[in-house]
Amino acid sequence: MQFTLPEYIRKFLLTVWGLYSFSVRYFKEALKPPYEFAEVIKQFYVIGTKSLALVGITGFIIGFVLALQAVPTMEKFGAVSLIPAMISIAIVREIGPIITGLICAGKIGSAIGAEIGSMKVTEQIDAMEVSATNPFKFLVVTRVTATTLMIPLLIIYSDAISLFAGFLALNITSEHSLMLYFSRIFTTLTFEDLLPATIKTFFFGFTIGIVGCYEGYIAERGTESVGVAANVSVVISSLLIIIIDMITVQITTIIY
Repeated sequence: MQFTLPEYIRKFLLTVWGLYSFSVRYFKEALKPPYEFAEVIKQFYVIGTKSLALVGITGFIIGFVLALQAVPTMEKFGAVSLIPAMISIAIVREIGPIITGLICAGKIGSAIGAEIGSMKVTEQIDAMEVSATNPFKFLVVTRVTATTLMIPLLIIYSDAISLFAGFLALNITSEHSLMLYFSRIFTTLTFEDLLPATIKTFFFGFTIGIVGCYEGYIAERGTESVGVAANVSVVISSLLIIIIDMITVQITTIIY
C-alpha cells in the first residue's frame, strides 16, 4: 500500500522548500557583480518614502492609544509617573516592531507580489531573459535588499512617533514635561532592549521581500494568479513575522 501525503501538507512542504531555495539563490546572486545600485535606490524610495504616511499614522495610533489606556489603571496605584517607562519598553521591544512589520507586510509585500506576478504573467520576465538581462538580480535582489534595509528604518520611525504620541496622550489627562518624559524613557531603555528589537527588524524586512518576490516569481499564467500572489504574500510573510518574533523573544529570554 503506497502512502501519499495529504495535499495541504505537500503544498506546505513545497512552499517551505521553494522559499529556502529562493533565499539561497538570492544570497548567491547578491554577491556576484554587476550590482544594480540604481534600482536599489529606486526601491528605497518606493518602499521607504511612500510608506512613511501609513507607518507614521500607525505608530501615532499605537502610542496614543497605549498611553491613554494605561492612565486610568496606573492612576489607581498612583503610578502615572511609570507610564513613560512602560510605554517605551512595550513599544520598542514588541508592539512597535510587530505591528509595523505586519502593516509593511500588507502594503509592501502585496505590492511586490502583485508587481512581479504581473510581470511574470505578461511574460516581461521571459523577455528580460531573452535580452541577456538577469531578471532575478534586477527584480528580486534589488527589492529584497531594499526591504531588508528599509523596514528597520520604518520601524524606528514608527517607534519614535509612537513615543511622542504617548506624550500627547498623557498631556490630555495631566501636565507632563517633554524633557522629563523622554528623560524617563531613555533612563529605562537599555542596550538589552534595543539590540534584539533592532536585529529582528532586519529579519522582518528580509522575510517581506523574499516572500513577495517568490510568490510573484512563481505566478502561473492568467491574471487571477496576480491577485493570488499578492494575497499569499501577505499571509505567509505575516505568519513568518510572528514566528520570527516568537523565536527572537525566546532567544532573548535565554540570553538575558
